[in-house]
Amino acid sequence: MRLLVISDTHGSVEKAVELIRKGNYDAVIHLGDLVRDAEAIRQETEAWVIGVAGNMDGDFSPRNYKVLKTEFGRILLVHGHREKVKSGLTNLCYRAEEMDCRAVFFGHTHQAYYEEEDGLVLLNPGSLSLPYGWDPPSYAEVEITEEGKLNAGIVYI
Repeated sequence: MRLLVISDTHGSVEKAVELIRKGNYDAVIHLGDLVRDAEAIRQETEAWVIGVAGNMDGDFSPRNYKVLKTEFGRILLVHGHREKVKSGLTNLCYRAEEMDCRAVFFGHTHQAYYEEEDGLVLLNPGSLSLPYGWDPPSYAEVEITEEGKLNAGIVYI
């Protein structure tokens, strides 16, 4: 399974649409801000898009997450504002543990991040349209093999 993972498009979906048309993805994961962008991408490309709402959607619901079941295991999909990821990843790790997930994909910080900590994969694709700091726009590509291995990488544009 090949996944395109994006976040924080904030109304600018052109780059995402271009990536989907060029790539060969089984699904697109949109990690919020804005959830309507996930629907716009779905309509424009007819791709399978899984999206979660973020803080700019006015969503502060504690149930604002999705869990993707894969050969690798359960993957938690959240924007990250509820877990206060701008202040650290501890709450995010606890949430993933509570949900029995082996990985968590999140956004909100507008900065790419990919690490494995204590057996938990943490992935933030950064932002396609509004990266913070000196980082260029970015996204993530994830491959989950039939054998249950997760391979991921951040791609800078």
